[in-house]
Amino acid sequence: MDDRRGRLGIGAGMESYEQASGTEDGAPPAGPPGRSPQPAAVRAPSGQAAPQTPAEPGVDPAGPATHRQPLAGVAGLSTTYRVLAAVCAAGIASVACVHLAMVFLHVAPSNTLTKRHGDAVQAWVYPEFEQNWKLFAPNPLQQNISVEARAEYTDAGGSRRTSDWINLTEQDAEAIRGNLLPSHIHQNQLRRGWDLYLGAHAEGARPDSLRARLSERYLRRIAMQRLEGAELGGAVQRIQLRSSSQAIEPPSWSPEKVDTRPVYNVQPWWTVTAADLPGGVTGGRTEEAR
Repeated sequence: MDDRRGRLGIGAGMESYEQASGTEDGAPPAGPPGRSPQPAAVRAPSGQAAPQTPAEPGVDPAGPATHRQPLAGVAGLSTTYRVLAAVCAAGIASVACVHLAMVFLHVAPSNTLTKRHGDAVQAWVYPEFEQNWKLFAPNPLQQNISVEARAEYTDAGGSRRTSDWINLTEQDAEAIRGNLLPSHIHQNQLRRGWDLYLGAHAEGARPDSLRARLSERYLRRIAMQRLEGAELGGAVQRIQLRSSSQAIEPPSWSPEKVDTRPVYNVQPWWTVTAADLPGGVTGGRTEEAR
């Protein structure tokens, strides 16, 4: 009787072990396809630590770890660089505010600030940030104005010859077309010089003031700089300038009739001297240099 109870106890223990380990008749435990079977958990005797179960590769037994994401942008910079970035941003903002204030005072009607600080405003605006209303109102430009020059020179045989009219404005236009960052000189130097000359001279193109004489000398220097690369074939003795104004043809749907023939404003001949170029004239390009 005792022997039978012992065999029953051993059998019950084995069955309990098989159910706990998930095996039947020595077969390994079933699991998801493609994964190796996990060893059964073994209960440690009382008072002893439970043995560690090997972890599956790629799986953290402690659970997913919480990683700190790096800070992006200015917050990710060190304190020194953050201070430097703040100083740069403040400087750019200050310059932008000063520029907007100067341009506003330049285009605003005369007031106390412009009367007191007019020189500072003009020095800031001219020549890079010049403002005018010719494009919008009250009367936008409706003409194409070109400045042309011709020269009287002495050829190799000693004879005096006169060149054809050379369109100086067209040279500037060619330098601007297709240029994303055109030169301020190509855009405004000749045009402003011609406007200054016409505004400083009375009827008959007689220089009646220091401003008029300076504008005439300024135009001669511009013309000589442009004629330098023309290869006229001899030393330049005199030059002559004129403007050609041609009205812009209205669109086809407009009933307006406009005379598009050019109108010329011809100036007198000017004798060229070495002073008509900022650095003087070299290479015998003028009569005086010879």
